[in-house]
Amino acid sequence: MIPENHPRRESLIIREKVVKALEDGYLAPQGLIAHGRGECFDYLIGEKTQEFAMKAMKAAIAMLLLAKNPVISVNGNMAALVPDDIVRLAEEINAKIEVNLFYRTLDREKKIEEVLKRAGAKEVLGVGDDASAVIPELFSERRRVSKKGIYIADVVLVGLEDGDRTEALVKMGKKVIAIDINPLSRTSQMASLTIVDNIIRVFPKMISLAKEMKKSDKDELQKIINQYNNKEILKESLRFISERMNQLSLSL
Repeated sequence: MIPENHPRRESLIIREKVVKALEDGYLAPQGLIAHGRGECFDYLIGEKTQEFAMKAMKAAIAMLLLAKNPVISVNGNMAALVPDDIVRLAEEINAKIEVNLFYRTLDREKKIEEVLKRAGAKEVLGVGDDASAVIPELFSERRRVSKKGIYIADVVLVGLEDGDRTEALVKMGKKVIAIDINPLSRTSQMASLTIVDNIIRVFPKMISLAKEMKKSDKDELQKIINQYNNKEILKESLRFISERMNQLSLSL
């Protein structure tokens, strides 16, 4: 039982979610390492959504709303932390949902499918034989994707990703939107657009933005995308971290 007044209560509750997902069999043990690394970077950005992330989210929603075949790619960590929000965002932007795992087993795929369907998903791609297409130049189990989903997608939203698949998807001509709190990761560096923030904060904000931006015309949305520069956003995030660490060091 986590005390109501514990100073790290929210963080501990989130940890319990990923531990429960591990115990339930749909999160790989390596996912705990990824979560811990993310927690570290969340400390660095102040455990708040910063302006550079909001800029990226706005451009991301514009990109998703203009996409012909948007897909949200889901792994174990995402299913553990934001299953309801994944379904809600998919509904707002008319996107498909697809399971895609590095440590792939049919059991994990089916369990993630169950989690997403309990959250309200009508269809979940990438499970079992549905993952019959192959991403070129990718040799991990993540190369297997659905012909109805990631394989034909023009925009793919990925969270807590590995950089090799991001790079391979970009080489296929797809726009990749990455939610990655680590601006130094290969995923952040290789993605078309990177949201440097905690995934549990990103999804609710993107849902709100989608509701609002759906009213915009295509020219307005395209203008937002044209004005976006991912390298500048990554630089901004790194400058923020550097300046914040300097300020904190002076206050000790």
